[in-house]
Amino acid sequence: MNKLKVIFMGTPDFAVPCLKALHKNHEILAVITQPDRRKGRGQKVIYSPVKEFASSVNLTVLQPEKIKTDEFEDLIESLQPDLIVVVAFGQILSKRILDIPVLGCINVHASLLPMLRGAAPIHWAVINGEKKTGVTTMFMDVGLDTGDMLLKKDVYIADEDDTGVIHDKLMILGAETLLETITLLQMNKLSRVKQDESKSTYAPLLTKKLEKITWDKDALQIHNLIRGLSPWPGSYCMNKEAVLKLWKSKVVNEEPHSYEPGTVIDFTKNGFIVAASEGMLEIMEVQPANKRRMHAKDYINGHGIRLNDVLK
Repeated sequence: MNKLKVIFMGTPDFAVPCLKALHKNHEILAVITQPDRRKGRGQKVIYSPVKEFASSVNLTVLQPEKIKTDEFEDLIESLQPDLIVVVAFGQILSKRILDIPVLGCINVHASLLPMLRGAAPIHWAVINGEKKTGVTTMFMDVGLDTGDMLLKKDVYIADEDDTGVIHDKLMILGAETLLETITLLQMNKLSRVKQDESKSTYAPLLTKKLEKITWDKDALQIHNLIRGLSPWPGSYCMNKEAVLKLWKSKVVNEEPHSYEPGTVIDFTKNGFIVAASEGMLEIMEVQPANKRRMHAKDYINGHGIRLNDVLK
């Protein structure tokens, strides 16, 4: 099979296995990623994970603030790519760019489209309590994740899986599915499937408001939020006046009860039991303000929480 001339666009660690797979099997004309950012007190310059890898293997890296400029579109056109591959890039492509590559633009999206279009599909699959999710490759159009679908591969979401676990599974699956998609494209054996708009759902950017646990939800909803926001950005509640992040939980039961939501009603060998509006949760890993993550048992032993405390 001939090597294709590919332009790759991507930014976070999720995109790196796809770039590695392409680098091994095809010719990368350029890697386009988001500009470097400054972070922390020292304002240290941070490269995107995609730039880190691309630089390590001496690929050409381009970092436009805006991709939709005549100058940058001219540059992409001059490279004459066979294919553009986009994986969690972070900018919308213009119709002119979409029309440049001979074979089109392929996107790897971390959901089973048309479900969970948008910026945070892995988080929302877990938050919503889905039992499975996956990756979809598609030909891109001018809409947001609305192009014709090519291949889909799914993974099972276990009750205890958090977003980090599913992210890592889909990251590998995405690279495998991308290579299979390109091989079938070269063999002219790909079928395009239109998305059913009536079944589309949206996975918007995460908000600060979402991170705050409200105990008037049922135990399963709270559990799904805790694992859906782990390992980033994390969910939290208030223990007295202090922020307490919750990292690991388990639904103990889903039965009605008479406790005030948020009440700490029992201690266990792994942590403590909290009443939700309906049902109860076992909290097993926490992080007090300005401290490291810890087992909930250690938090109890340090007198961070007592029976009948009410978390807010």
